[in-house]
Amino acid sequence: MVKVVNTDKAPAAIGPYVQGVDLGNMLFASGQIPINPATGEMPNCVKEQAKQSLANVKAIITEAGYQVKNIVKTTIFLADMNDFAEVNSVYEAFFTENQATFPARSCVQVARIPKDAKVEIEVIAVK
Repeated sequence: MVKVVNTDKAPAAIGPYVQGVDLGNMLFASGQIPINPATGEMPNCVKEQAKQSLANVKAIITEAGYQVKNIVKTTIFLADMNDFAEVNSVYEAFFTENQATFPARSCVQVARIPKDAKVEIEVIAVK
């Protein structure tokens, strides 16, 4: 059974998509840009953007009954690959605090991210 995941603890979708889709034992979370759901604002610093994107991801998976340790795959989209080291340090701290191992990952530079964010992160989680 497919269940749509929606929480006000992550920013609302800005297009014709949902925050996440839960298949019961597998969750696909849409890419999260670093919008603070309480304020609608986005930080300027790429490290703070990465933290907010990961907080948004965590809010979605938590709403669906998953934990960070259930994340098996991430994709990071960067507006500038020169930000890789800064984003990587935030990413490493996030997963180190929440689980013993890191998920598989892809990281790519893209021409542009919605709302001109510097980073967007999507995940797949499995129970």
